Amino acid sequence: MNKAWKAAGVAVVMGLMSQVVLAESAAGVWKNIDDETKQAKALIQISESGSGELSGKIIKLLHKPDAICDKCEGDLKDKPVNGMTILWNLKKDGESAWAGGKILDPKSGKVYSAKMKLIDGGKKLEVRGFMGVSLLGRSQIWERQ
Repeated sequence: MNKAWKAAGVAVVMGLMSQVVLAESAAGVWKNIDDETKQAKALIQISESGSGELSGKIIKLLHKPDAICDKCEGDLKDKPVNGMTILWNLKKDGESAWAGGKILDPKSGKVYSAKMKLIDGGKKLEVRGFMGVSLLGRSQIWERQ
């Protein structure tokens, strides 16, 4: 009986520790919500490189799965939005925030400076794209999947 209680205690502690680790990292799959329509748009896989930089790639478009980035420039011009990297070079900036990166808006083809931070215990991610100072931009709340 003692062994069962110990095993249960270890399982609870491990579960709590995994939630703490989850709350400290933005790596994983996120559903982005359009700030204008309030509708879910896509699933984005955020990955962390060996140097700690984050990047994000669209892994599933929820509407218009065959969309192309017709307003993008350079190598991304007329490429499928599904599978496109839209977030890159974000570096740790505090305990649960990242900054100094870039974000692409496939709808407009424009690239903005980006920063993001975990909120709601790591269940949500506030993603901000901006030009110049961060006051001139817009934010979206993404939901962890």
